[in-house]
Amino acid sequence: MFQGTGSDVGKSVLVAGLCRAFTRRGKSVLPFKPQNMSNNAAIAEDGTEIGRAQALQALACGVKPRADMNPVLLKPQSDVGAQLIVNGEVKGNYDASAYQSLKPQLLPGVTAAFDRLCEEADIVLVEGAGSASEVNLREGDIANMGFACATQTPVILIGDIDRGGVIASIVGTHSLLADEEKQLLRGYIINKFRGDISLFDNALDILQQKTGLTCFGILPYLDEAASLPAEDSFGLQNKNRDSESGKIKIIVPQLLHIANFDDLDPLEAEPDVSVRMVPPGTALPGDADLVILPGTKATIPALLHFREQGWDIDLAAHVRRGGKIVGICGGYQMLGNLIDDPNGTEGPAGRVEALGYLDVETVIAGPKTLTETSGSAVQGLGEISGYEMHMGQTTGGDTARPFLNLKDGPDGAINADGRVIGCYVHGIFAADAFRHEFLNSLKTRERSATNFQAGIENALDVIAEQLEASIDVDGLLTGAVMR
Repeated sequence: MFQGTGSDVGKSVLVAGLCRAFTRRGKSVLPFKPQNMSNNAAIAEDGTEIGRAQALQALACGVKPRADMNPVLLKPQSDVGAQLIVNGEVKGNYDASAYQSLKPQLLPGVTAAFDRLCEEADIVLVEGAGSASEVNLREGDIANMGFACATQTPVILIGDIDRGGVIASIVGTHSLLADEEKQLLRGYIINKFRGDISLFDNALDILQQKTGLTCFGILPYLDEAASLPAEDSFGLQNKNRDSESGKIKIIVPQLLHIANFDDLDPLEAEPDVSVRMVPPGTALPGDADLVILPGTKATIPALLHFREQGWDIDLAAHVRRGGKIVGICGGYQMLGNLIDDPNGTEGPAGRVEALGYLDVETVIAGPKTLTETSGSAVQGLGEISGYEMHMGQTTGGDTARPFLNLKDGPDGAINADGRVIGCYVHGIFAADAFRHEFLNSLKTRERSATNFQAGIENALDVIAEQLEASIDVDGLLTGAVMR
């Protein structure tokens, strides 16, 4: 099990890389995360819902994702509450206090899912959540040491030197752990190192004196990690990789409770495309070719927050200049005339006027749509595949001009002048031919050589090779529990 000394220390990428490294060694490998908190989710093989990171790790293992890989998923939809997904299915909305009381009831199901994976794989790589040092949340914990102790799984700590204070974070985490937890520690890995690695030699001596732990390796900063889908909103800092030759400029407002923003990754991979994520408090730039409204876990709160930023005014100016808009999932709902959440599914019950760029209305209610799909985009833009993951139904006049013709029916809407588009399907930009034709409809361009899916596979291979070169992989296997 790989536990972090803090959030965003690189656990997800490191586990994905090791999944690929062990798989390349001929091992049967499966990923596992007891509890995830993320609005970036994926559809599992059985039509259920798990964290995006575990779907990536499954890809690294060469297997299909399934609910057992992430039995508990929390999708934040307010500052204090989240939608709870158990074994891939929605169980309701819980505030932090109510969920804290519920966790002990979830542990048996979590360990059962883990046991099922262990029965069929040579190696199960477990990813912790957040920080192992959050001892104030230790009672009832199922995400870090609570899980490790319940299953007697050995633990490697991950520290991030890029943010500074890595010695203190490892020593501090070690000092806060109970004796039974320290017994499970096999060592640590230093992540995201830049520069002359010999300068850290005396730090290793200090860490040995303070903790007695083994260093399994010091990883360099992995540039290839930027090519992989980010697990949560910490990854948004990587969403402004402006292309110097950015002929096509795409602007994305950072919506409240933004979800599935890995939809943007294929666009960012294009050498002639500049994708800029605009944070709250900043005006939308006036030189965009396209504005994308991405998904959000709470559409009405996101819409109200959108207006509070003045982004509705900026968007109106964009339209007047002849710019185009694409809304995906929650962003699609925001582009309509009305959003009605009668049962308080995503927050307080209510009914609000939306942005009015599409003649559609949305009622947010169950059951939740979770499905993989495929089909084609209109206007000869090409074949697509992706997935739907949303609450609510959208109807109205502009749905007579759907954007997608899917195997199970039409999806989305286009306004009368063709400049505003909405759809429910995530992942459409991953289709290389469609992505080119869509971008070409914004500005004439040469077809790039970008193969998005191949790029992810290559990044996983490169990261695996770097891990093999920088980490004592054999030592990790020796220290693992054989079940």
